[in-house]
Amino acid sequence: MKSPSSTRPSHRRLALASTGLLVLSTILWARHASEDTGVSANDLTTDAATVFAQTSGQQRTGALLIDLVEPEAGEGGSEVEIAKLARDLGAEPAGFYSEGEHLYRVAGTPGQLQALAEQLADHPLVEGTEPEMVYELIGTDAQPAGLDNGPERSTRFEPNDEMFPLQWHMEQIHAPEAWTQVRGEDTIVAVIDTGVAWKDGPGGARQVPDLAGTSFTHGKTFLSNALPDGLDDHLHGTHVAGTISQSTNNEIGVAGVAFESTIMPLKVLSGDGRGSVGAIANAIRYAADNGADVINMSLGGPLPSRVLAKAVAYAHNNGVTVVCAAGNEKKGRIGYPAAHEGAVAVAATDFAGERTWYSNWGKHLDISAPGGDTRADKNGDGHPDGVLQDTIKLQDPRYHEYMWLQGTSMASPHAAGVAALVVSAGVNNPDEVERILKQTAVHPNNVEWDQDYGAGIIDAAAAVSAAKSDYTPERGGILALLGLGLSGLLVGSASGLSRRRKFKLDAAAAGGAAVGMGLGFAPLAYGLASATGLGFGSPLVMSAALPVLAILSLLGVKSLRAPLAGLALGYAAVLLHGAIVLPTLLTELPGGPVVDQLWLAANAILALWVGLLTMRSAYRAKHA
Repeated sequence: MKSPSSTRPSHRRLALASTGLLVLSTILWARHASEDTGVSANDLTTDAATVFAQTSGQQRTGALLIDLVEPEAGEGGSEVEIAKLARDLGAEPAGFYSEGEHLYRVAGTPGQLQALAEQLADHPLVEGTEPEMVYELIGTDAQPAGLDNGPERSTRFEPNDEMFPLQWHMEQIHAPEAWTQVRGEDTIVAVIDTGVAWKDGPGGARQVPDLAGTSFTHGKTFLSNALPDGLDDHLHGTHVAGTISQSTNNEIGVAGVAFESTIMPLKVLSGDGRGSVGAIANAIRYAADNGADVINMSLGGPLPSRVLAKAVAYAHNNGVTVVCAAGNEKKGRIGYPAAHEGAVAVAATDFAGERTWYSNWGKHLDISAPGGDTRADKNGDGHPDGVLQDTIKLQDPRYHEYMWLQGTSMASPHAAGVAALVVSAGVNNPDEVERILKQTAVHPNNVEWDQDYGAGIIDAAAAVSAAKSDYTPERGGILALLGLGLSGLLVGSASGLSRRRKFKLDAAAAGGAAVGMGLGFAPLAYGLASATGLGFGSPLVMSAALPVLAILSLLGVKSLRAPLAGLALGYAAVLLHGAIVLPTLLTELPGGPVVDQLWLAANAILALWVGLLTMRSAYRAKHA
C-alpha cells in the first residue's frame, strides 16, 4: 500500500501541471482571439429603399436579390414552400450556388422592385432583400513600362527577372528576404476580378508570357457573354494575379510575391471593370469550395451588401483568408467588401512608405501595402512609382504589356501574396494569418494601429519568420507542463521502488521531457508534412500516428525507449497547442474548426498516454 507521504509529491506535480495548463490555455485563447471589427451580415440594417435612394441606376443591375431562409427541422419553411414562393414571385436562382443558399433574383423597374422589397419585408420565408448593386475594380492610371535592367544586387534571394530592379514594391515589403524561407508552395490564391490571361482562349486571347511558368487551377467565369474559364478582357485582373504569382526567376519580366503559389482565376467583372454583387458572392463561395487558401478582391463599392457579407463569412469560416482593397475614394471610410467582418482591408502606400493621396482609410482598416503613385518618381529611377507587372493591353487580350498601375487594387495582392507565404509556412487559420500580418507589420508612426495605416506596412520576411517560430515558446510551455505532469504520474506509480530509485525515476522523467523538447517540440510534424507532400494540415500527420508507429516498431530496442517517449511527449505538446490555438486547420476532415480541435486534443491525449507507458516501461525495467 502506498503511504500518503509517498504519493503527495506526485499529486503536487499533477496539480501544478494541471493548474499551469489551465492558466496557459486561458492566456493563449486571449492572445489569439479574433479582433475583427468589420461589418457582418447581422449588422446590416439598411433597407432596400435606402439603397435605392443612395445609388444611381448605373450602380444597380436592375434586379432585386431575395435571400430566402434555410429550411430547418421545425423552423422556417420547407423546400416545397420556398420553391413555391420563388415561382409566385417569378424569381430565378441567382447563380451557381443558389440551390444551396436559396438566393433568388427578380428583375424589374426601380418602382416595382421597391414595392416588392416592402411587400417581402416581414415575410417569414425571407431572410432579407437588397437591390443587386454593381461593384467595380479599384485601380487607376495605367502606364506602360520600358525595359531597364537597373542596378546589380547581390543580397538575399535575387531573382534573375530583367525588370525586377524596378519593382521597388517588392523591396518595401522585404519579399527577397522572405523568399529564402518560402515562396508560396502548396497554396492556392483565388483572384476574383476581371479574369486572368492564364491561357490562350477565344477571340485571339493569349496567355501573357510572364505567366507561362505560373500554376493555375479551376478558372471560371461568372458572367454571361464574357470570355470563359476566368480569362481577362480588361487588364486589371491579370496585373493583380501577377503581383501575387508572376512567373519568377525565369530571366524575363518581373517577379511575384508568392511566385510558387497557384492562382484560381475567377472572372466576375466585365471588360469595363463592372460586375454584380451576386456574381462576386458566387465566386467567393466557389473559391472556398474548391480549395482556395487565400482570396484577393481588388474591387468594391461604397455600400455594404448582406449577400456579400454572408459569402465572406462563409469563406472565412471555411479556412480562407479574404484580402480586399480598401478603396480609392480618398475618404475616411473603408469600402466594401473590405469593411465586412472576415475580410482583411488593405490601404495603399507609395515609394516613401506614406499613405497614397487616393487611398481610403478609417476604423475598419487592417493593414497597408504598396499601391504605388504613377504621378511621382520619388526613387529617381526615371520611371513612375507605380506597381509593375505583366498584363494584357487595355481591353485587348491579344497582346501583353508590362505596365505600372496604382491603387489599393495593387496594394491588396501584395498582402494576399504575403498571406500565401504565411500559409505556405504552415499557418492557414484565417484569424492567425491576419494576426501575423498585423503583428509583424512596420508602422510609420510607431503605434500599434491607427486609421491611416492600420497595423502598418506588411513585412513578408517578418511574417514568414513569425509563422515558423511564433508558436515555439507556447509549445515549449505546454511541453514543460506535460513533462511535469508525466513525472508526477511516473513517481506516483513507483510504489515498489526504494526512495533512491524513485529519485532516479524522477530524474529520468525530467530527462524524458528534455528528449521530448529535442525531438518532438521542434515542429517535426510540419517538417514531415512538407517532406511527404501530405500538406501542413493533413489529419494523418497532425495526429499521434507517427509516435505510436515509431514506438510499436522500436519498443524492443531498450536504448530507444526514452527517446521514443520523448518523441510522443513532444508530439503531444504540438497537438495540444494546435487544439488550443489552431494555427493550422486540418484538411480533408469535415466538420470545421471544432472537429479539428477535438481531433487534435484526442490525439494529444493518445500521444501523452503512449509516451507515459513507454517511459514507465523503460525505467521500471532499468530500476526494478
